[in-house]
Amino acid sequence: MERDELECFLLLAEELHFGRTAERMRLSRARVSQLVQRLERRVGAPLFIRSSRRVGLTALGRQLRADLEPHHRAIDAALERAVATARGIDSVLHVGFANPLTGEIVMKATEALRVSHPGLAVEVCEVPLGDPYGQLRKGEFDVQLTEFPVREDDLGGGSVLLSEDRVLALPAAHPLAARPSVTLEDLADVPLLTIAGEVPDYWLDHHVPSRTPSGRPIGRGPAVTNMQEALMLVAAGRGALPAPAHTATYFARPGITYVPFADAEPTGYGLVWRLGHETGAVAAFARTAREVTAREAMEGQAIA
Repeated sequence: MERDELECFLLLAEELHFGRTAERMRLSRARVSQLVQRLERRVGAPLFIRSSRRVGLTALGRQLRADLEPHHRAIDAALERAVATARGIDSVLHVGFANPLTGEIVMKATEALRVSHPGLAVEVCEVPLGDPYGQLRKGEFDVQLTEFPVREDDLGGGSVLLSEDRVLALPAAHPLAARPSVTLEDLADVPLLTIAGEVPDYWLDHHVPSRTPSGRPIGRGPAVTNMQEALMLVAAGRGALPAPAHTATYFARPGITYVPFADAEPTGYGLVWRLGHETGAVAAFARTAREVTAREAMEGQAIA
């Protein structure tokens, strides 16, 4: 049964009037008659009693109506739920953030969404350092604000929303800690902590390189799974860690000196989601996050 036949049959069974049915369907009376006749041919028997004075259901018509109506209501309800979810209405959006700076942007976007989309609930959670895309792939996050680059075939996203300079977290007693700045070549003089877990090679090489720009090898220190563990090892003199500049503010602690890089590319951040899962809620969050970061940049509170 075609959908237009189904809707025409149920409306005519309700109205018992070809003119009113045609008006509700925004069709001509002739088209309504054609749809009814086509359905009756499909069934093999009349569904309506027609006369110049009235339209009524046959016994078979009443039976078909009773059988179809619950399913039709269920289909309409399912479509309404899908539309509501796609528009970000009466749904829950799970958002991941990579670090404190991205967490602040996510929270500001969430507050803005409470005004523009009051039916959209947003739940936020930090992305594990050692598994940057695992929870996103499992559907535990719908979208996340994360460090670039992202080169995953099953993930998509937008452009860089904001960026910040990079620093090197060093043991306070290390000779490089006394300098006003360091270069990528200086990394050959100190072992770098690495990150353990499900971390793509390209991501690891970008954030914790194994060689300097001239090709000199960079030593490897212990592997870590979270920032607190990394900072504890840096303070203990076990290695250094390249990090975004905000780390010096959020993770200041005795035994660690943060020295800015003179030549490292800034760390960029952007939104990432599963391909094919850009719902209306994700689109609304992405739009709001762009507005928030643009406003922060204009006010000088973030670098974009």
